[in-house]
Amino acid sequence: MTTFDPNVEDLLRTLAPQVVGVLTRRYGDFATAEDAVQEALLDAATQWPAEGVPRNPRGWLVQVAGRRMTEQVRSEQARRRREELVAGHVPADRRSAPGADAGDQGAHDDTLAMLFLCCHPVLSPASAIALTLRSVGGLTTGEIAAAFLVPEATMGQRISRAKQRIKDSGVPFRIPDRAEWPARLDAVLHVLYLIFNEGYASSTGPELRRVELSQEAIRLTRAVHTLLPGNAEVAGLLALLLLTEARGPARTGPHGELVPLAEQDRGRWDTAAIAEGVSLITAALPRGPVGPYQVQAAIAAVHDEAQTAADTDWPQILALYGVLARISDNPLIVLNRAVAIAMVDGPAAGLALLADPPPALTAHHRLYAVRAHLHELAGDREEAAADYRIAARRTASLPERHHLSLRAARLAAQPGG
Repeated sequence: MTTFDPNVEDLLRTLAPQVVGVLTRRYGDFATAEDAVQEALLDAATQWPAEGVPRNPRGWLVQVAGRRMTEQVRSEQARRRREELVAGHVPADRRSAPGADAGDQGAHDDTLAMLFLCCHPVLSPASAIALTLRSVGGLTTGEIAAAFLVPEATMGQRISRAKQRIKDSGVPFRIPDRAEWPARLDAVLHVLYLIFNEGYASSTGPELRRVELSQEAIRLTRAVHTLLPGNAEVAGLLALLLLTEARGPARTGPHGELVPLAEQDRGRWDTAAIAEGVSLITAALPRGPVGPYQVQAAIAAVHDEAQTAADTDWPQILALYGVLARISDNPLIVLNRAVAIAMVDGPAAGLALLADPPPALTAHHRLYAVRAHLHELAGDREEAAADYRIAARRTASLPERHHLSLRAARLAAQPGG
């Protein structure tokens, strides 16, 4: 999407899954609807900055994308058969698109419906999550590939195959019945977790945070929690997102620079979000069974309840990471656990855990950033500076690159460095 006006770009990213949802529900063809909406977004990116945002931007996109969809349908070789199929999906009273400035008549959340459509069990979990991040989260293929620790080309193929599988399956566009939730819920929660992560710590570009993504992930997680208030993992995920986002205002300095957790002004943390998150996880843990989002939320609560960095209960955090390592295969847990071990047993113990890292981490900048931090704690400035430089070269986030490069330069400039 063209980066011309951050406000318009954020609006289009939020509206895109809703418009895809409207057209998919209306015409029953997810793949064609998504293509048509992408063309409508390009039209909006060109016209809105010059002409102004319409009074009903969602209706404008639905109308323009609907026209694009009709053009695409008519261009197919099986034009007549497909037009009959489309006509069969449209009730007689809805065969004309609403005006661009007409009121929004949809009382339900099309973004939430899109979330469940993309997480359909006809797809493998990895494909469902990738497709949903693209269609609902608005992430680029490169950003999704970074989240999965795979090459961008591999992820592009995975998303294309997932779209075709959805198209061939004839999956109905609706929020599933309660009996269908178990087959989809894990993928839904993973998608929301990854969307939030990309918003909280953007993997690419000039900004450290993409607040619109993290806020949308929280909004959708609240919606899922409303549908399943007794599910402990849903509550755990909502708690985790709130407890993490609460630190967001303190993560950047006055010039947008990254501020590490230990150096943050905790007076800038959102105390209301922390209180809500702690309340959610406190109520969820006894309900069980305990899942990875609940454990991560418990870890976040320990961090957030410490008045200062020095007050952090690292032994408790290390014990929780031990639990998390037993129930989750996420390789990034190894990095966080290494930091916790270093804070309890010394940096040498943390470095020993990273001596033979999981293969998925060997090319990831965070491995070298954590190693650099632990070398710095151990007083080995030369090794720390070298690892900081490697980490800086491997990250696509400009604020992270600047932060890591600055750490390396400061260490190299110290006497004996």
